[in-house]
Amino acid sequence: MRSLIGIAVAVMLGWGQRPEFADAARKQKVMGLAGEMDALFAKYFEQSQTPGLVYGVVVDGEVVHVQGWGVSDVEKKTPVGAETVFRIASMTKSFTALAILKLRDAGKLSLEDPVVKWVPEFAGTKLPTRDSAPVTVRQLLTHGAGFPEDNPWGDRQLGIADRKMGEWVDGGIPFSTPPDTAFEYSNYGFGLLGRIVAKVSGRSYESYLEQEILKPLGLKSATLEAGKAPAGRRAVGYGRRDGKYFEIASLPHGAFGAMGGLLIDARDLGKYVAYQLSAEPARDEAEAGPVKRSSLREMQRVWRMSGMRASREGATARGYGYGLGVSQTCEFERVVSHGGGLPGFGSYMMWLPQRGVGMFAMANLTYSGPSAPMMEALRLLEKKGAIPARRLAASPVLESTRKSLLQMWDKWDDKLMDKLAADNLYLDEPRERIAARFAELRGKYTGCRADAPLEPENWLRGEFRIDCEQGPVKVEFTLAPTKPPLVQYLRLFDGEAAKAGHSNRSCAGL
Repeated sequence: MRSLIGIAVAVMLGWGQRPEFADAARKQKVMGLAGEMDALFAKYFEQSQTPGLVYGVVVDGEVVHVQGWGVSDVEKKTPVGAETVFRIASMTKSFTALAILKLRDAGKLSLEDPVVKWVPEFAGTKLPTRDSAPVTVRQLLTHGAGFPEDNPWGDRQLGIADRKMGEWVDGGIPFSTPPDTAFEYSNYGFGLLGRIVAKVSGRSYESYLEQEILKPLGLKSATLEAGKAPAGRRAVGYGRRDGKYFEIASLPHGAFGAMGGLLIDARDLGKYVAYQLSAEPARDEAEAGPVKRSSLREMQRVWRMSGMRASREGATARGYGYGLGVSQTCEFERVVSHGGGLPGFGSYMMWLPQRGVGMFAMANLTYSGPSAPMMEALRLLEKKGAIPARRLAASPVLESTRKSLLQMWDKWDDKLMDKLAADNLYLDEPRERIAARFAELRGKYTGCRADAPLEPENWLRGEFRIDCEQGPVKVEFTLAPTKPPLVQYLRLFDGEAAKAGHSNRSCAGL
């Protein structure tokens, strides 16, 4: 009985409601712009002079478009297609993070565990200061262990033997910063995470990844061993020097494989991007993946800031989750992405959790990074109105509060306001002043109607507009964590302030 009452209260308050896409023609709109997106990637293909390139688009869990250019093998002139297998280098890091999170969710390790608990050889690493706390699993996941940035050194260590890596760790790892004080990209750190996966699971990193992550996701082309990919489908890696391509031998899987060893084709990489996108929004339906949706959302949030840039064109704040970069721009609420570069290959994946749209691209030229056309393509979709963000329906408690506030607009009522007010409201703004503000605007604006929809920011905060002959009046309110939720914040705006929206306010004025 208590659980049924709890469900009823949750429904009344709006808990369990989730944002939804209002446009049923989203996929068709995106596909209608496929030619323009192709043109952006074709331009990149020509300018970068990569032998081969493939990119794809994911919308609402489906790979809706894949297009390739060039060849996977310069000598054989094998065309690039959806089934061409590329090495994706550091994009492997998010797969390693999934393996760690699956073990964490099973209760087999904690992200706060000291690394030395699972990698005994790490005891040979002397911390840089006496007051340094032990290096943890979470710090490895977020590039915060304090190890030096190790591109391109780490790229060449992919195939080293476990024994050799153990000797290196036993001899100590130098620090470039104190642990947990800065973002410093470390391939070595993710090599250690692969070692932890093996230690905790009792099997090799390769075996655990294949059986617990890749196979459940149906990624049949994905492998850590280049030799396991069919020769006719595997892209050859190339460098370019003096205007000529030269082949780069594929590095074998080894102790650093967890940082960048995975190979995959476009169709399967698209499935992976779709899986990551499936984490949003939070909802009640059954889990469908090898790792919990809440853990996917956890790895796609900022755990460590990595930089910020502002200009007349806009601003971008960047951070790192678990094996994934996370940023916010004036155009997009949240961008999740990661690139991959190794001798012979370059790749990138990017998705917009609130828009349900993602892209990916792979090329077979050293450190080619097809991120620029990807962002251009997403901006194109945004500009053309093809990928509006999910909209959250107003919760019943927000709607009922709006109805009461509109009654107050029509005719002030002390008793009704007292029923709405949380105990802090009159302390912050006396009731008489609130009543005076209502009266001031009611006298200033005439011919008003309140048929504009309520715009929720979340289940307990929202705003609505009252349209009048002289212009709009905007009402913003926030409900307190009380049962029932009462009004803790209430403001009425007119003039220019009433016309401003609440989304991406941080970019206003840039």
